[in-house]
Amino acid sequence: MNRILIGAQWGDEGKGKIIDVLARKSNVIVRYQGGNNAGHTVKFGKKKFILHLIPSGILHPGKVCVIGNGVVIDPEAFFQEVKMLEKEGVKVKGRLFVSEQAHMIFPYHRQLDRLKEESHKNKKTIGTTKKGIGPCYADKMARMGIRVGDLKYPQYFKERLAYVIREKNELLTKIYGDAPLSFAKLSKQYLSYRKRLLDFTCNTSLYLYEAARRGKDILFEGAQGTLLDVDHGTYPFVTSSNASVGGAIIGSGVSPTLIDRVIGVVKAYTTRVGEGPFPTEFEGPMMELIRNKGEEFGSTTGRPRRCGWFDAVIVKHAVRINGLGEMAIMKLDVLSGLPEVKIAKAYKMNGKILKNYPHSEYELVRCEPVYETMKGWQEDITGVKKWKDFPVNAKKYLRRLEDLLETPIKIVSVGSKRDQTVFL
Repeated sequence: MNRILIGAQWGDEGKGKIIDVLARKSNVIVRYQGGNNAGHTVKFGKKKFILHLIPSGILHPGKVCVIGNGVVIDPEAFFQEVKMLEKEGVKVKGRLFVSEQAHMIFPYHRQLDRLKEESHKNKKTIGTTKKGIGPCYADKMARMGIRVGDLKYPQYFKERLAYVIREKNELLTKIYGDAPLSFAKLSKQYLSYRKRLLDFTCNTSLYLYEAARRGKDILFEGAQGTLLDVDHGTYPFVTSSNASVGGAIIGSGVSPTLIDRVIGVVKAYTTRVGEGPFPTEFEGPMMELIRNKGEEFGSTTGRPRRCGWFDAVIVKHAVRINGLGEMAIMKLDVLSGLPEVKIAKAYKMNGKILKNYPHSEYELVRCEPVYETMKGWQEDITGVKKWKDFPVNAKKYLRRLEDLLETPIKIVSVGSKRDQTVFL
């Protein structure tokens, strides 16, 4: 069975844990978009792993992991992650393959990312991680990108880099008044990565096609979330890639006809990192309560996440866009102890009720949530193993989410550990 796992909010939904659980029943785990701006946190035994580039399925012995063509790769970040895993006794070589078509992040991408954010000064910023992800994708679309496979041919690589650096230096010196780049230094640095990086590379699209034909189970691991998708998210406060289901197809080179199921992951409440509209965002003490209880701090940046009530409007949008067939609800335990819980089932703008997600930022910032309030539950649910053991009000909350989303809930997480996962 070939499955795609999709974040159905603004990212940080807890996909890493579900990938870790589902990886046991998969042969190949694929990362298909984003870069080291994403972070998947997995608790494996007594150890906690935070993975930014390498699929979290690597923690399962014998599983093969693939970094697809849709991912942008910072070689230094990649090597650091490999080193960290090997230090922890995780075998990587021979189990991890990188697409020859994946684009590489260079220091000038990070430099331009930082300069662009800083140039906004008092204007509204996007709130990027400043890891060069956006500028790298921009070069890809402008046909100025340099791919991993280009390292196979040093002379060709140098010609490509020289061409790119001429343009980047014009931009850096004349627009931003910053220092120019050294071709010799960058060329030497990236050619020093050549053998190490090429040892991991292959035609991953072909590899996945042949694995599917042999009946192997493939799991596609999404980064970020649907509402951060560059086309279908809260534009312009989005990431630079397609975090929705289409990104899995484009970013891996696998035909949509080979996909059997699409699974959505959401928190039992809502969070987002960085700037952008957030209709259900908490105010005052509630923000700190949920943030601290849910440990809502970015695994990549450490930034505190903004928190709010569950927004069924954005999740219904994600269900439709991705064709989600089932849902995993994460961090339900964080809501335990509250006297009441709320669900935004619609928005109100200028006196008009909106039941569907508005694509315009202009509209979304003017939307007020229309809440449905339900009784909370006081019981500790972190030890729950079966549906019958959930408190009555927790069951009602989950069933109401199912009704609103018109999608069955198949997995409920009641804690950060592997065994704190209830399958319905």
